[in-house]
Amino acid sequence: MKNSEKAVKLFTDGYNCAQAVFGAFANDLGFDEATALKMAAPFGGGFGRQREVCGAVSGMLMAFGYLYGYETPETGEIKMKHYEDTRALCNAFKDKNGSIVCREILKDAEVGGTPEPRTEKYYHERPCERCVRTASEILEEYINNK
Repeated sequence: MKNSEKAVKLFTDGYNCAQAVFGAFANDLGFDEATALKMAAPFGGGFGRQREVCGAVSGMLMAFGYLYGYETPETGEIKMKHYEDTRALCNAFKDKNGSIVCREILKDAEVGGTPEPRTEKYYHERPCERCVRTASEILEEYINNK
């Protein structure tokens, strides 16, 4: 199963958007799935339903950073290249979803409050499943082209 398919399954099983994307890449990252799901938990709903950066983007970038990030204090070429690639991933997501900001993607999403039950109507009306798939596919493509 491709990571994008695994991400959609995790999302439709009830995990948040960040958990779905980051969790789907857990094996590639050397994490057990439970650890990845815990690490990504706060990022759903644009950082805990604050509707900031889309959780799917956060999950994508967490995996990207673990796979390709730098681990020394950088101010030069390595940092610049990493940030360029980060922006490219975000721009690819933005091209397909219009924004990387949760409240802009969802348009009328409530900040805070209780998460809605995952019903057929929820999945039909919200773009979140598409965002999870898109973020995962973008990272899969990046990895395959490395």
